[in-house]
Amino acid sequence: MTHSKGSSESLPSTTSPTEKAPVVPNEQATPNTDAVAINTEKDVEAAAPKQPPPNFMGIVPNGGLQAWLQVAAGFALFFNTWGILNTFGVFQTYYESGVLIHASSSNISWVGAIQSYCVLLMGFLSGPIFDRGYLRPLLCVGSFLVVFGFMMLSLCHTFWQVLLAQGFCIGIGSGLLFVPAVAILPTYFNTKLGLAIGLAASGSSMGGIIYPIVFYRLLDQIGFGWSVRVLGFLALATLLIPIFVMKQRVKPPRARALIDTTVFRDIPFMIFTVAAMIGFIGLYTVLFYLSFFGQTQGYTDASMSFYIVPILNAASVFGRTLPNALSDKTGSFNIILPGAAVCSILIFCMIAVDGLGSIIVLAILFGFFSGVFIALPPVCLVALTTDKSKIGSRIGMAFGFIGFGTLAGGPGGGDILQNYGDSLNWTGLWVYGGVSCAVATVLFAVVRTMKAGGKLMVKV
Repeated sequence: MTHSKGSSESLPSTTSPTEKAPVVPNEQATPNTDAVAINTEKDVEAAAPKQPPPNFMGIVPNGGLQAWLQVAAGFALFFNTWGILNTFGVFQTYYESGVLIHASSSNISWVGAIQSYCVLLMGFLSGPIFDRGYLRPLLCVGSFLVVFGFMMLSLCHTFWQVLLAQGFCIGIGSGLLFVPAVAILPTYFNTKLGLAIGLAASGSSMGGIIYPIVFYRLLDQIGFGWSVRVLGFLALATLLIPIFVMKQRVKPPRARALIDTTVFRDIPFMIFTVAAMIGFIGLYTVLFYLSFFGQTQGYTDASMSFYIVPILNAASVFGRTLPNALSDKTGSFNIILPGAAVCSILIFCMIAVDGLGSIIVLAILFGFFSGVFIALPPVCLVALTTDKSKIGSRIGMAFGFIGFGTLAGGPGGGDILQNYGDSLNWTGLWVYGGVSCAVATVLFAVVRTMKAGGKLMVKV
């Protein structure tokens, strides 16, 4: 005896488990009942709630030896990217002396500004390369360019030589290294992402301490050329760490595009990017000119002016770790907003500096609170990105735009500084920087309000 599959599925059975079903006399009913069953299954499937697409990263380790090795590697990359950038205030002061080159303050600042902008702009290129799985070539080529740039800088005697070696060569090399330092950590951490990025970003502060001290201590002993070569060897030694231990755990299903057009319709993301760009203007007026400010105003001697930069960067070690760790509990926007406001106040306070004590105190405080502009933007950009497969594209685009703040802060600040007759317009420079950070604060507040409404006691 045979039975209809459609009838058995659509009608309740009246036979016992050991009995065979009777023959269905009307065979024409079989296809009809099958159709009913099929339609019912489709209706159930259509009515079921749609599941979100799986996260391409799978289960994030959020710890373990391999994950923390990536933090150590990120520390070394930040040490040799932003750490080198944070050192430029020392080079600015040295170049201003006229011993090596003769150029105006604004022209000299173009070297550091182009170096900084290359770091941020190269994310457009290094992002898609990283997505295709070419992490090791990125690390090797970037490390070579950084070391090669230092070696070429040691041979320079003119402004344009310095611009090519320090501005473009080291800048491009650092730019190839910066995206891996940021993009790889979200694939290893989620709830501890702020702490992980904060610890990695503290490498920039350590670089800003060690590089200028080594440079200054060796300058009188072995001269400019060999002092810079030592910096190159130091970069080589520390860059071997990420080359050997950094490992790309996953890569997106498809390589990111250079431009994610959805960004332009994402209003909170765009406002945050503009805010960070304007905030960088204020940040770089201090990073480039604080050391030179103390020396020209007579508040510091030649030796102490070089140590102002390491003092600022020593304080920023804590400013790039503690707030980031706290952001895991309170939310990144609740930290970057007051941090930017305090930076604005501190820059305005530069106008009232009248001695060594006050400039050191302001350097320490600014170093701590300015850490939010280096360590927290990547965390905020991740939070503003719903589709995590587009993190790299969005970070690359955002930092490419934020980089314009380095150009406006360094050379732009230099023009303000010099356009004041025979004396230097320090008051105008500090007002320029303070207003920039104040505008950034207002825009950060707008983004926070868009995400959390008028609620204050909420993690965002």
